Amino acid sequence: MIRAAGSEDGAAVIALWHACGLTRPWNDPVQDFDRALAGATSTVLVAEGEDGVRGSVMIGDDGHRGWVYYLAVAESARRTGLGRRLMAAAEDWLRARGCPKIQLMVREGNEAALGFYAALGLEPQGVVTLGRFLKD
Repeated sequence: MIRAAGSEDGAAVIALWHACGLTRPWNDPVQDFDRALAGATSTVLVAEGEDGVRGSVMIGDDGHRGWVYYLAVAESARRTGLGRRLMAAAEDWLRARGCPKIQLMVREGNEAALGFYAALGLEPQGVVTLGRFLKD
């Protein structure tokens, strides 16, 4: 079952993100989860199994495009179609809000993720992502 996450799911979702190697020292996953749930234009979806959270995806609508973050599937649930179902649920969430396009970022060298997304019909966009941290 795929459903919207609640605050009570935070610990399990963040543990999954850690187990899947999605977290980085410069990003606070607790803050990311909490901000997604608090925002009117973002959410986290979770896939539950008999033994708890098996997958998750964070989605946001920036007013121009839809974005996907933290797609995670537990090791024991991989190659079962759960990742595809989570992406389909993310796309449905974005379509319901009128988003014309879905986008996501994949870290360099993550060939497995690139192959997964290519199989879903996502294509490289020919852009360079730039950024910096906004700290006081």
